[in-house]
Amino acid sequence: MIQKFEFHELDLKGAYLIKPFCATDERGGFIKDYNIDTFKSNGIEHDLKEVFYTISKRGVIRATHFQLVKQQPKLVRCISGHVYDVIVDLRPDSPTYGKWRGFHLTGENMDTLLVPKYFGHGYLVIDDSVVSYKCAEVFYGEGDSGIMYNDPDIGIDWPMELIGGEDKLIISEKDKRLMSFKEYTAVIGEQNE
Repeated sequence: MIQKFEFHELDLKGAYLIKPFCATDERGGFIKDYNIDTFKSNGIEHDLKEVFYTISKRGVIRATHFQLVKQQPKLVRCISGHVYDVIVDLRPDSPTYGKWRGFHLTGENMDTLLVPKYFGHGYLVIDDSVVSYKCAEVFYGEGDSGIMYNDPDIGIDWPMELIGGEDKLIISEKDKRLMSFKEYTAVIGEQNE
């Protein structure tokens, strides 16, 4: 079986859900989740600068992360396991500012999310997982930031029931101290003055 790349732009403009190239036969399979020419021919500029992976246990939540400077667009794919992946539009001039969308990414469905510049990204680990990040900018620690996973203004509906309830969450100390969406809006306002 051969499945070619499929690109589906989301209603949060600039974000895409992508099915990678996949070929299987009696030996197993081959998956290609990035090709610069294929992406460009579909109107997507994503010049790869850094690749990394996270290994996470069931119940881990990685809150809505982003870089305040040197924005880091990324292709995110769950290599194994299952995560509920969330993107948030953080572009103040966007008609979908503060809106979020969630996707079940699994090793089986192979779906890839293109998270553009000025978007927040996070996920809840439903089953022990390995997640791949293919970034168009390198990580810049001084600009690293994020918004609380449970911010009331964004209102992400995390499927906590799939991990046995919110009391089963595993969250880093750093993620417990992230800013609110209101604080983010104030910071961005100051940067744009």
